[in-house]
Amino acid sequence: MTFYIKQNDTSPALLATLQDADGIAVDITGAAIRFHMRQIGSAAVEVDAAAVIVTPLQGTVRYDWLAADTAEIGSYQAEFEVTYADASIETFPNDGYIRVKIIDDVA
Repeated sequence: MTFYIKQNDTSPALLATLQDADGIAVDITGAAIRFHMRQIGSAAVEVDAAAVIVTPLQGTVRYDWLAADTAEIGSYQAEFEVTYADASIETFPNDGYIRVKIIDDVA
């Protein structure tokens, strides 16, 4: 999946359904979710922020952008980190990353 957003935009939010290796939505009831993003080729995390659980039984989450998150054009890797109620941690997607492209705007 590649998510496109223009530089300095804060909408639309990034929506994702967290799924296990078999493609089944993960129940995230009672979990805490964080969104992480870094520029491709960099080890530095540029975004580490709380995400919103939209529908816990269906594993749907949302990240609401801040203007600072989209200030720099480029290609990024992103993921959602889930801390379950039992304190175990799982990162989605677990087979790669969500690709985020921030493209320049005209004005």
